[in-house]
Formats: sequence, C-alpha cells, structure tokens
Amino acid sequence: MLAMLAEPFAPLSPPRSVSVAAAPGYWARLLPALALLACATRLPSFVRPLWNPDEGYLAVQARLLAGGGELYETVVDRKPPLVPWLYRAAFAAWGDESLAGARVLAIGAQFLTAALLASLARRRWGDGAGRTAGVLYLLASVGLNPEDAQAAGFEVFMLPCTAAAMWAADRRRWGLAGAAVALAFLAKQTGGAVLVPVVWLLWRSGVGGVAGAVGARGVVGAGRVLGTGRAAGAGRRGGAVRLAAGVAGPVLAAAALTDPSGFVFWTLTGSGAYASFTGSELHVLFRGLANTVLLGVACAGLLPPVVRVLRVARTGAADLWLWLSASAGAVVLGFHFFGHYFLQLTPPLALLGTAALQILPAERTAKAVLASSCACSLFVAWGLLAPRPELAHAQRLADAVRTRTEPGDRVLLWGMHPETYWLADRAPATRYLTAGLLTNYSGGRNGPHVGEKYAVDGAWDIFRAELAARPPAVVVDDSRGKPYGPDRVPGFRRVLSGGGYEAVGSVGGAVVYVKGER
Repeated sequence: MLAMLAEPFAPLSPPRSVSVAAAPGYWARLLPALALLACATRLPSFVRPLWNPDEGYLAVQARLLAGGGELYETVVDRKPPLVPWLYRAAFAAWGDESLAGARVLAIGAQFLTAALLASLARRRWGDGAGRTAGVLYLLASVGLNPEDAQAAGFEVFMLPCTAAAMWAADRRRWGLAGAAVALAFLAKQTGGAVLVPVVWLLWRSGVGGVAGAVGARGVVGAGRVLGTGRAAGAGRRGGAVRLAAGVAGPVLAAAALTDPSGFVFWTLTGSGAYASFTGSELHVLFRGLANTVLLGVACAGLLPPVVRVLRVARTGAADLWLWLSASAGAVVLGFHFFGHYFLQLTPPLALLGTAALQILPAERTAKAVLASSCACSLFVAWGLLAPRPELAHAQRLADAVRTRTEPGDRVLLWGMHPETYWLADRAPATRYLTAGLLTNYSGGRNGPHVGEKYAVDGAWDIFRAELAARPPAVVVDDSRGKPYGPDRVPGFRRVLSGGGYEAVGSVGGAVVYVKGER
C-alpha cells in the first residue's frame, strides 16, 4: 500500500467490494451515530435567535418571498437563489418567528456531508476509513468562531452538494456529478470550485486502463491498445457531455424561475467592486490569519497525520488535493476572508486526514479522533457561552423600531444588520437590505472604495424611486461612525433632510428618525 500511495498521481482506486460485503449492517450502525454527532456539534446553534447578518438577510428575504416578492427584482442579494428558497421552505413548514427550521435543515446538511464523505472513504480505504472520515469531518465542522460555524449560512448548505459531486464523480456518474456541482454553485458561487477535481477525475477515468494495457501487452498488442485508448477517449467525451448537461440544467432552471438577467447580474457580473483587495488590507489579512489559526486548531487531529505522511510518501489522492486547492482559491476569492468561507476547506481536509491515517499505525487514528474531539468540545463550549453584543444591539434597536411603528409601516435601516427588520417584524422600504449594496462597505472595509460611486450599478436610482413611492415611517442610521454614515454619503443625507425626518432618540449609537409628527 505504501508503494501505491507513493505514486504522485495514482489513478482512482477501485471499490473495495470485499470490505463492503463483509460488513452487514454497516450503515445501520454508522448513520445514527453520525446523526447524533451532527446534532451534538450543532447544539449551540439553537441557543441564539440568530448568529450573523447572513442569517438575518436570509430571514428577511424569506419573509419577502412569502409575501409575493421576486428574487433579483424586489428581493436582491449577491447570492444564488437556493438558500433563500430553503429558508422560505423552512418558514412555510415551521413558521417565520424563529430560525429553528433552518437550523434543523443545517443539521441535515452536515449529516449528509459526513455520510457522503464516509461513503467516499469507505469505497477507497475500507470500513474503518469510512467511520473515521465521517466522524472527523463533523468534529472539525464547527471549528471556527460560532457566528461562522453555527449559523445556518450559505456554506453549510453548499457543502453536501460539493461532497455529492465528488461522490458521484468517484463512481463515474457524470450527469449526477454535474447536477451536484450546479447545486453547489446555486448555494454559493464558490461552490462551483468543486468542478476542478470533478473534471480531473473525468480526465483520469480512462488513463489507468490504457496505461495498464500498454504495460501488459507491449508492442505486440499496440493495435488493441490503440483501440482501448480510443474507447477511453470516447468515454471521456461522453462523460464530459453528461457532466456539462448536469451543470447546465439546474443553473438554467434557476435562472428561468427567477429573472434571467437579474440572476446573471446578481450572481456573476454585479460584484466587481465587492471582490477587491483595496481597503483595510491589514484588517482583512489579520482576519484571514485568525480564521486560519482557528481552523488549524479545529483540525488538530487531521493535520499532524497529513504532515507526517507527506514527509515519507505522497498520498496519491490527487483529486483530494485538487479539491482542497480549489476550495482554498474560493476562500481567497473576494479578499474578505470571513470565517464561514473557511468551512469549504473541511470536507477535503477530512478525507486527506483519513487517507494519511491509512498508512500510519492504528493507534494514530484513535489519537486523531481524541484530539479532534477535544478541539470540538472547546468550540461547542464557546458557542454555548460566548456573548453576542451585536445581537443584543439589534434586539434593542428592533424594540425601538417596533414601538414607533405600526405592523404595516415600512422602515429603512441604514446599516449592515438586516436582521433588525426580521426581529422588529417590519418590512423594509427598499430592496437593498444593507448599506453595503449602496456604498460597497463590507466586513470592516473602510478604504477608498467605499462610497456612492462604488454602489451596485443603478442602485441609487432604484433606491430613491422606492423611497419616493413608499416613504419609510422610520429611518434608522446605524452607521455608528462607520464610513457609510450621512457625513460621508450625500445621498443618504438628502434622504434625511429632504424627507422631513427628525431625530427622536438613539439606541447604542444608532440614531432613530421619524417622519414628521407621530
């Protein structure tokens, strides 16, 4: 086995059918254990009404969709439609007063990811490897700041799609692999990075057979080898067609179900200013370093075996290294380095750690699981005990808005916390739920690329038209000294002065304005 693993780009290993047949009841024992572990690791997700602004944004979107809103028209975001639709379904099933339904779906997503990784590992390295991969993934999956790891965000729902793409490609089910890639993209654009290892597996799907034929038959069998090569090429071409169709089908369907031009703009072409490295470079780089360290602690049981094996052998799992590399590129894309971006690294890391453990002594697996369990316990305790000051601020602000408005009134919250709309149970006066879409402010960026001219194209014209058609009863300036405040954004300043709004109080630095006398 060590010789096989030392090959730098070994072809995909065949299924271990003997191991599978020798373990009756394998999944009946493993799946309940993985489900229990998924619930335990995500227990903290239920102790807060919400964890981060992404959850708030999705909650507001889901309510607007339930009220007849249309994605990329009256409901907009820089994200694909799958996760807003999932939130809408969760609200329809469990109600929209809490995010409990979305949290249940998130547990299901993590469980499905772990099960798919277990199936991949078992097929390649046997029963024990399957158990190891599933457990190590779930233990590492919460190893970030709880507001990133425990939130029912875009990445959580993207991960089972990426794992399904690799699972299908491993079995040469190219149409299914393409559909899974498409769903990963429709959860979040960076999910499409899994297409890189899938395409590599497609290309490699015929190489091993041809090489084997050459070695066995030599020159005498050259004609037959040529025929084998042609068959492999034809198989790859057919696989490529099925893969492309699998990718295109769901994406085109999603575009047709929304607004095709809006879909293209909001998911692909309308975020040029957002995906920029300019502005608060040191702050952003420090965030990236901090999240890398956190994930490294979470992977305490995974990284040492990988590093140890790399010193003596190559794992041969080139597709897994490509998966990790493509995922790392997706984390870097946009230069924001938010913690939840790093979740995309956990599935390939879990499989690489499992691969490394296969050539180390058996006791190393127990040590890896123990180290990962200890790290996981720290992150779960952090999630259960850590205070959430921004949530408390949003709740106080929501109370102030609710007391100054009627249920049918519309509100404008000028800030980066759209969850206040959901907490106050008041509809937004505009489709732009954060000031970031109108100023390009995001994630602490306060450099030269913040201001009206860096807004989403055409946003200010639409924004002014919406406020003129439906003037908000209350405007809240929640900038709190950030570079998108009224002193830096003339357009927002004109909204306050030209609309007859008067300041009536403040909540934690946020200024509340009402229109005329109430």
